[in-house]
Amino acid sequence: MRLGATRFTHRLILIALVFGIWVLVAWAAARVLIVSTPLHQADAIVVLSGSAVYKERTQRAAEYYQQGLAKRILLTNDNLRGEWSNSEQRNPFFYERARNNLLLLGVPAERVEVIPTPVTNTYDEAEVLREYAVTHGLRSLLIVTSAYHSRRALWTLNRVFAGTGIEISLQTIEIGEETPSPLTWWLHFRGWRMLVGEYVKNVYYRLAR
Repeated sequence: MRLGATRFTHRLILIALVFGIWVLVAWAAARVLIVSTPLHQADAIVVLSGSAVYKERTQRAAEYYQQGLAKRILLTNDNLRGEWSNSEQRNPFFYERARNNLLLLGVPAERVEVIPTPVTNTYDEAEVLREYAVTHGLRSLLIVTSAYHSRRALWTLNRVFAGTGIEISLQTIEIGEETPSPLTWWLHFRGWRMLVGEYVKNVYYRLAR
């Protein structure tokens, strides 16, 4: 009886140990993806396309605009549509929803510009932004993106903008409603999609780009 109880106790300890290690590893895996650079004033704030997470990105961009860190906000076009809008009787593009959210947050319409060229990934975005910045004589960009996207985004932007002399500053958004916490992401389907997807994309970008 005592031997059986001892074995049970050992199993509980082992399970607790494995669980603790998993939580630590999961947290570390999430934190590795999150990077940022020093915050600087820029010629323009850029909100990278994020479809379902456009609200958190535009919220931060509006805050930076109100702080006077830039005089304009640029949106990229991922050519994807969101859910049905009863007021518009259509499925608006996510860049339209992002723009509308910026206006609701107090950014003047004339200070928000959509770069119309459709993009399908972060590398496309970086190339479109480089062309726009060079054409319009911009010397600095303040990039806003979600936490788990930040490492791949910064790597891509630095690679694409290399040699242009254009300064890139990238700021991540604190974990919020649209992005699961580093401690609990593995409890959510969205967390697995975000984290695992980002690791796959990070590897692909470094091998294929």
